[in-house]
Amino acid sequence: MRRLPGLDLLRAIAIVWVMLFHSYIIDGWHEPFRSMENFGWMGVDLFFVLSGYLIGFQLLQPLSEGQPLLLGQFYLRRAFRILPAYFAVLALYFLWPRFREAPGIQPLWQFLTFTVNLLIHTDRNLAFSHVWSLCVEEHFYLVFPCLAWWLTRRPSMAKFAGVFAFVLIGGIALRGFLWMHWMAPVIHQDAFNTRFLEDIYYPTWSRLDGLLAGIVLATIRAYRPLWWIRLQQHANAVLLGGCVVLAVAIVLFRDRAGLLATTAGYPLLALGFALMVIAGANTQSWLGRIRVPGARWIALISYSLYLSHKAVLHLVDGALGQPLTGHVVLAFFVYALAVLLAGALLHYAVERPVLHLREKLFENPRQHKPYPAINPIHDTPDL
Repeated sequence: MRRLPGLDLLRAIAIVWVMLFHSYIIDGWHEPFRSMENFGWMGVDLFFVLSGYLIGFQLLQPLSEGQPLLLGQFYLRRAFRILPAYFAVLALYFLWPRFREAPGIQPLWQFLTFTVNLLIHTDRNLAFSHVWSLCVEEHFYLVFPCLAWWLTRRPSMAKFAGVFAFVLIGGIALRGFLWMHWMAPVIHQDAFNTRFLEDIYYPTWSRLDGLLAGIVLATIRAYRPLWWIRLQQHANAVLLGGCVVLAVAIVLFRDRAGLLATTAGYPLLALGFALMVIAGANTQSWLGRIRVPGARWIALISYSLYLSHKAVLHLVDGALGQPLTGHVVLAFFVYALAVLLAGALLHYAVERPVLHLREKLFENPRQHKPYPAINPIHDTPDL
């Protein structure tokens, strides 16, 4: 899969948005960053849509051509992509307690089994808590290949629509039920926010909307290429539609933990980002032609930035926070530089060498590759 500048830009926007959101660790920023900061958690949903599309197409295209699904190769490639950088940062969190942005942390076995998002106690164990989204992605990697194989054994629009409706409506119904019967009774108590995070925001079964939207795009591209071509022909109109839908979602999420946002907000947000991904996949669209200096590089190291940025913000704040107080521009520059340097170090020292090793291990010029060729450094956002 060739490099697409529009998707790189979306990936860069997503990680920067997430890092702005996590600036609460250093007491946040003043305007104009404050408004962007409040909605920065949406960057994770953008990553979910990107992952659903990229990984979904990686699996579905060969299936649509009658090729076998090599699960062992898929899972091994994912392990090379995810685990080395993750284990490096995880080791720092457990061997160097000062590295943690919060004093409490979940047990190590939960990080090793990617169950943090299902078992976390947010009232006391917030260190490395942003790994919840990586847990969601790992569960997606585990389940979706088998589901894709089942759906494509005897492809049927009715079967696909049924699964789509089950995941979409089931997620809305589950979140609504949990809100009404678990959150509403404590709506004016401190437990409200804790229950929102632990029972609605973090668990995998509540956060499938973005991945589902990305999979729908991948399915259209693999099995309905004429539909995909028509969407691409109207990429700019699709992009405008995505911006409108995103604006509506932002208005809805002004009460982030409210009932309407909790139920309808996530599908709406996924739809808006999915429309943007369609435009980003077209090199001739407005989004595909924009060249923002540094965006490509930030997209390149986005996974390492994701893993390390909260701890780096904490360390810089502990060392330089007091001297930087009152110097907003200087503070922003110092924190941003530290985060980028740490992310680059992790990427070039750990992530990139392992990815090159992965490509050498799987390289076989005589054998037709079962999956579309994907650049080893840019294959997926993995956030």
